[in-house]
Amino acid sequence: MAHPLHDAVRGSLDNCVKCTICETYCPVSAATPLFPGPKYVGPQAERFRGEGPSPDDSLTWCSSCGICTHVCPQGVKIAEINSIAKAEMAAERGIPLRDRLIARPTLAGRLGAPVAPLANRLARNRLVRAAVERAVGVHRRAALPTWAGRTFQSRTRLRRQPPGRPGERPAVVYFHGCAANYYETHTAEMAVRVLEMQGLDVIVPRQGCCGLPLQSNGLYPAARHYVRRLAGSLAPYARAGHDIVSTSTSCGLMLKREAREILDMEDDDDLRAVSGRMYDICEYLALMHERGELRTDLLTPLDMEVPYHAPCQLRGHGVGTPAMDLMRLIPGLRPRQVDAVCCGVAGTYGLKREKYDVAMAVGEPVFGQVRESGAELSVCDSETCRWHIAEATGVPSVHPVAMLHRSYGLG
Repeated sequence: MAHPLHDAVRGSLDNCVKCTICETYCPVSAATPLFPGPKYVGPQAERFRGEGPSPDDSLTWCSSCGICTHVCPQGVKIAEINSIAKAEMAAERGIPLRDRLIARPTLAGRLGAPVAPLANRLARNRLVRAAVERAVGVHRRAALPTWAGRTFQSRTRLRRQPPGRPGERPAVVYFHGCAANYYETHTAEMAVRVLEMQGLDVIVPRQGCCGLPLQSNGLYPAARHYVRRLAGSLAPYARAGHDIVSTSTSCGLMLKREAREILDMEDDDDLRAVSGRMYDICEYLALMHERGELRTDLLTPLDMEVPYHAPCQLRGHGVGTPAMDLMRLIPGLRPRQVDAVCCGVAGTYGLKREKYDVAMAVGEPVFGQVRESGAELSVCDSETCRWHIAEATGVPSVHPVAMLHRSYGLG
């Protein structure tokens, strides 16, 4: 199957000088011999694939963490080459029911939210999880989120607005994503309160999934449909001059860059408008601090040390580690960045029965440092990484805005 992005992405593979830096940094090839490494299945194999599907199954063990692209000194789009090749292989061989289901978090959220207590009990029942693993291939010990019951969107409609008439204060749009809408509603509420603390009105438009899980599982046509629908919802605000912030590092990156590059949606006017205004929330707050607009005078001491894991997707933003910069502003707080590159889950990768053990092996250096810290909680920007780390370590994991929220005394 021909892909219109091949020319642009494949063009970068000729820059590969076989330095093997990508192999050195790849966390998956270090964890399992089943994956020969990003150079082998990426630039090297792409020369033989041409426009056809990959004949090599080892490609499916790539987690699409994107570290290979980030570390490549020659600018080769290794992760993007592999993502497109995986999608072509999936289209040729068929996509399993399991992958079609876990690629639609909105569907799971809508089904589970009205019956959250029952859904949460079933999701933690060993017999049910064993049956689900046998039936569809979701590993019985893989971390699953907890349904919140009432969605953040429904809570937002009842939210008390800060003093002042609409339009009197600068406004920012909040893109919460599926996780904060159906599961981590507390993260969304804390993010809104922290933004309001900076004197901002927070606009929460109706919104759906960004399509990233669909893209990751090779369902490109459906992913493009989701992106177009979401971009259509957010674009009017972007064109009105409002910045858009997200608490989901991966979903924000999808709208900022990945959908245009991997799904070949550069010509979508709505997406281009949204991409130009999209910020990770920590990136946005750190920029406010650089401009002298962040309320540091209201931060109160937090006498604690916390391990912080920078998720792989954050590297794709190219903004450094703004969460560390923000946490260092909190008096008494001692954030310590974990010295490991990946927790292993890579979105839906670590949920899959055949990939779970690899995901756990990749994440062990992160898990070990979190456990050894003795901290009461860890901090990470990505929701799936937080769930994976908390399940593996038994230590709760929170978004960086939770530390600001606590320091501001907001609850």
